[in-house]
Amino acid sequence: MDYDSDDNEVIESATVDLGEKGGLSSCGYCGKLRNLVIVELMCWQCGSWFHESCITYQLGKLVPFMLNYTFTCKNCSTNGVESFKKTQAQLRDMCVTALANLQQQAMGKEKESRSGPYLFSLQRDIIPFLEQHWEALTTAARRTTQSWHATLQRILMKEVDSSFAVEETRKSGEPGPHHPFFGLLTSDLTLIRPIADTPAQQQTSGKGRGAKRKMPDTTAGNKKARGDMPAPKLHGYPVDHPFNRDGYRYILAEPDPHAPFRQEFDESSDWAGKPIPGWLYRALSPGAVLLALHDRAPQLRTADDRLAVTGDKGYCLIRATHGVSRGTWYWECTIEDQPEGSHTRLGWCQQLANLQAPLGYDKFGYSWRSRKGTVFHESRGKHYADTGFTEGDVLGIMIKLPEKNPVSRFPPTYKDKPLVKFRSHLYYEDKDDLPEAIKNLKALKGSKVLFFKNGKCIGEAFQDIYGGTYYPAVSLYRNITVSVNFGPDFKHPPKEPEFRGMHERCEEAMVEQTLADMTYFVENEGKLRLDVFT
Repeated sequence: MDYDSDDNEVIESATVDLGEKGGLSSCGYCGKLRNLVIVELMCWQCGSWFHESCITYQLGKLVPFMLNYTFTCKNCSTNGVESFKKTQAQLRDMCVTALANLQQQAMGKEKESRSGPYLFSLQRDIIPFLEQHWEALTTAARRTTQSWHATLQRILMKEVDSSFAVEETRKSGEPGPHHPFFGLLTSDLTLIRPIADTPAQQQTSGKGRGAKRKMPDTTAGNKKARGDMPAPKLHGYPVDHPFNRDGYRYILAEPDPHAPFRQEFDESSDWAGKPIPGWLYRALSPGAVLLALHDRAPQLRTADDRLAVTGDKGYCLIRATHGVSRGTWYWECTIEDQPEGSHTRLGWCQQLANLQAPLGYDKFGYSWRSRKGTVFHESRGKHYADTGFTEGDVLGIMIKLPEKNPVSRFPPTYKDKPLVKFRSHLYYEDKDDLPEAIKNLKALKGSKVLFFKNGKCIGEAFQDIYGGTYYPAVSLYRNITVSVNFGPDFKHPPKEPEFRGMHERCEEAMVEQTLADMTYFVENEGKLRLDVFT
């Protein structure tokens, strides 16, 4: 046997690194990517973006890239209801919105992106846009004279080379009939965000017409927006969050709009100062299959899109957001960067697999190692492939789980678990029972794990694995970087056996979670009624 050892590999504990950057790129409700053509709002508390079509609040007339509003999503609201308020915009704010919309329209018409800034005529493009959309842009009344045109030009000229670009004349040095032209210095319109003032700050700041107001920095790709804003979310999950560790598991919760007796609870004074019952909330179902922010070793660094991860020092592990318990499932992983002396292990594991250890270290994980192509389970390695894999290789990871898997088809509901508050969010707290879980492990006849390298099947690595729910997992040694692909566009989809991509688990998991919650309500209706009315 080739025991679980690489040269100088040690399971180390590293300094916790929470320095993640808020790449806000998806809707906090539906999980789909942002669409810059439509109106989108950013929650001032969590920093997540939301499509207008996903918001239930009646917003009224708006335009994309607005800066002058305060929006609270239902995930951050204390009562589970969205709130929105549009404020009076300064001319500078309105001009940024106008230029962003004009630039987005111009970019949509071009087949290739240009290297320089997009420039638009003040008189022919910018002012007509402001006049056409005035009521949508601001709560201020329309100006009765045109003196604001000259004021607008002075405002733009004042911040040339810091926020705006300008072309005052033709190449000949003489101004044309439509000069001057102005544009945004940045080509990345996702950097344009609302002013990060809290509602209380907006009410007490005394800002009015003519008062100076901070703008988001649109010139620096990864700088945070100015202002005191709480940590943003990545694909609907808070960047600043508790990690699963020390036998405890934390599940992000959101208000359950279908919880019975909700109105009676809200109107009751008997619950003042008491913990909120867990059944009034529900586990948040992720809108896409991604790498889990909370279910990982803290020292691992995830990419903004949560589809890539970089290691740090000793072996440690990260799981995906969704698991499978029946059927044949597949996902892919690409080795993006592999410095000398770094390694990785890819495969599947259950929720109780140790995050501060290599995948395959315990009974709950099965892995394929980049070095020598060895496969591991319970810290014991065996020969599998003639060679390992390295930078540039695309690895396929497949699992087959028979229908007779003893694990429940429904996920845990957590509604009977306590809620704990971390920053501005609530989480269910669940305690692991590791000895009992190990005691209940049974081999699942007919189950198997297969691996593929650049489209070629290497063969069955494990057969008759333990029954349970398995998650795509990656463990990394030192600063190797890997990216994951959960589908549907695989680089090397296997021709056989027939499989399903992990991306299909998203909607299924939402349905299963809803059914689990409904079953809980039906089975515990009497108890819930007593909780509220006695």
